[in-house]
Amino acid sequence: MKLHEQREQGYLFADYGPDFLKVNDQILRQNLLLSPDRIDTDWPARDFDSLEAAHFEYILVLQPELVLLGTGTQLRFPHPRLLAPLSSQGIGVDVMDIGAACRTYNILMSEGRRVVAAMLLV
Repeated sequence: MKLHEQREQGYLFADYGPDFLKVNDQILRQNLLLSPDRIDTDWPARDFDSLEAAHFEYILVLQPELVLLGTGTQLRFPHPRLLAPLSSQGIGVDVMDIGAACRTYNILMSEGRRVVAAMLLV
């Protein structure tokens, strides 16, 4: 699905599919963290089944108020103990499929919210 691009505001999802994310003009084919001012392709999460609390602790450096976890084409919920590094800091986590996470991130980011998208591709 093609999304509207507005680069002057920061990093936005411009398009997505089951095996790629397009951020502004850049096509990415790996898991990543996206914040309004940063693309982090070094996020060590490999796939949903290997998620650990340390993967969510890694996100804290971005100082989000909300994290959107995109779990690929299927909605999958991590065990609450994995989210403890974020929830203990009062940071909300919403779990969505990749398309919903892209669309929601763009809306929240355009509203000036400090949102981070943690995206797991299939």
